[in-house]
Amino acid sequence: MTMTMLDGLLLRPFSDAAEIAPLTALLHRAYARLAAMDLRFMATHQPPEVTARRVAEGECLLAYDGDRLVGSILYRPAARTGGSPWLDGAGVASLAQLAVEPGLQSRGLGARLMRWAEARAAAEGAAEIALDTAEPAAHLVAWYASRGYRAVETAQWSHTNYRSVIMSRPVG
Repeated sequence: MTMTMLDGLLLRPFSDAAEIAPLTALLHRAYARLAAMDLRFMATHQPPEVTARRVAEGECLLAYDGDRLVGSILYRPAARTGGSPWLDGAGVASLAQLAVEPGLQSRGLGARLMRWAEARAAAEGAAEIALDTAEPAAHLVAWYASRGYRAVETAQWSHTNYRSVIMSRPVG
């Protein structure tokens, strides 16, 4: 993907290791509300090394307002998605680390980032695109459901303190 403008924001692929520290800081800010709910998402506390490892697992799209990083999402193609029976299934791509600067949340940027990941899954021929979120985060479960995602299974990851719900939707 080349650079794209959206409502004054620049959307472009991750391209530089120097972006890891600002991306990690954005993840911490964007997930702070969830941390305040005592939900230990990896993105609430991950160090830059984990951010770098996760970015290397797929394609990361970044949203900039001028020089300020304000959004991101990680897309993983089906060949790099796994960890549960559903996620291990053939043709299941995934998205992760959806983050929007807190002051810009609920303005459509998160939905735009998700549409990009969904389009990537379609372009690569995936049958489904999946994500996981904290089962107790009812507002997130409801938001993803409003976008056509359905619960397909649950998982207990070793790095979280909650049960996750795996949600998925057909691509296309």
